[in-house]
Amino acid sequence: MLLLNDVLLPTATLPLPNRGLAFGDGFFETLVFADNRLRYAADHHARMTSAAAALYLTLPAALASAAALEATLARLVQAISTGPVRLRLQVWRTGAGRYTPLTDQAEWLATAEGFEENDSPLEVVDFARQTHAQPSPLSFCKGPQAWLYVRAAHERQQRGLDEIILTTAAGHVAEAGAAAVFWLKEGKLYTPALTTGCVAGVRRAHLLRVARQHGLACVEDLFTPADVARAEAVFVANVAGIRSIRTLGTQHFQVEHPALTALRDWEKRA
Repeated sequence: MLLLNDVLLPTATLPLPNRGLAFGDGFFETLVFADNRLRYAADHHARMTSAAAALYLTLPAALASAAALEATLARLVQAISTGPVRLRLQVWRTGAGRYTPLTDQAEWLATAEGFEENDSPLEVVDFARQTHAQPSPLSFCKGPQAWLYVRAAHERQQRGLDEIILTTAAGHVAEAGAAAVFWLKEGKLYTPALTTGCVAGVRRAHLLRVARQHGLACVEDLFTPADVARAEAVFVANVAGIRSIRTLGTQHFQVEHPALTALRDWEKRA
């Protein structure tokens, strides 16, 4: 089952022209529905609102608020599963035209699959050599720069890595191939600033918020790989889980750390 423009269907054929296919004129969200709720609903909707504004799109009524987003996707979840579900929500501009858009109206498609959280440690991680993070007016959202993460994933696969970390052309650490990157040092939580071109991850936003609520100092700035090498523990986080890094390049880190244990516990109770 899927949801196409708020209609529940067993399958669907998308008509052409399709501006999402032709120009990448849209964005997507990856979400998790579990325990009868949409996780990080407010953070997802905030990023969707920003992405729509950056692309000069108007979100449809079914997606127009965090509450509407959750209620809309709950219909799909209830039709297919009673367990945790991973959702993909694709939004694109309707209509034809070339580069110049003819409308600000959007169409959307939601699909679902089973979900299992993964918090297992990452054993072998390294910095990317072939692809750099690229700051842009749309780098904060998912979709417009997806080619970059495809390239990074290809390099990760070719090098036999469990995860790959992207840096900017200037050498600043940005993010993992499909997650935000964090590290802990001397009682502080560090993560790259959004100005590096990293995705404004919803789990990133939630972890920073929870950490600050519990008095854990958070630093968002520009950092080099050498800064990360001096960390006590390094981990990546996205909607699928929080995963410690055991080895990054030639550096070894703790996979269990008191502050990370506390952060996991705070987040569960948030």
